Amino acid sequence: MRSNRARLVVIVVVLVAALAVLFTFYSRQAAERNDLNERLDRAQILLVGLGNQKTTLEDELTQARSLLNTSLANFPTSVESIEYGEDLFEIAADCNVDITSLSASPPETTKVGAATYSISSFVVGVSGISENILVFIQALTTGDDFQLPWAADVKSVSTDASRSTATIDLDIYGYKG
Repeated sequence: MRSNRARLVVIVVVLVAALAVLFTFYSRQAAERNDLNERLDRAQILLVGLGNQKTTLEDELTQARSLLNTSLANFPTSVESIEYGEDLFEIAADCNVDITSLSASPPETTKVGAATYSISSFVVGVSGISENILVFIQALTTGDDFQLPWAADVKSVSTDASRSTATIDLDIYGYKG
């Protein structure tokens, strides 16, 4: 009997030990499964948020591209206006006047015989002593200080003597060769 009891005790101990190992293993697996499920839930919530953010960013990109295309359409395709502006600022500095505003239209191309000209319209606001403003206007009409091959046709001049300012509307003709 003792040997049967001993066997029974050994079997029970082995079964209890096996059950304890299986319970520990199952508990760890269950905890890991719960952890993975929580991480999956967080990832799914994050995925929804990122999807919404992606949609928002795509909308902003579309708007930015539209704005860029609109801006590019309004931007002159020629750099001549910038180069003319540099000359205008140099002439203004030589005449001791300050350019307070400068706006230019996109250049148009005109062909006269074999020569091709670009025509850009400018509105130039200047301030300074009245005599210097007149010297600036004279310099524009004579073209003595031009660095580029261009000529100016002063179309109109509006002055405000009380503020010592003038607004000059002019066309600049540039030779394209």
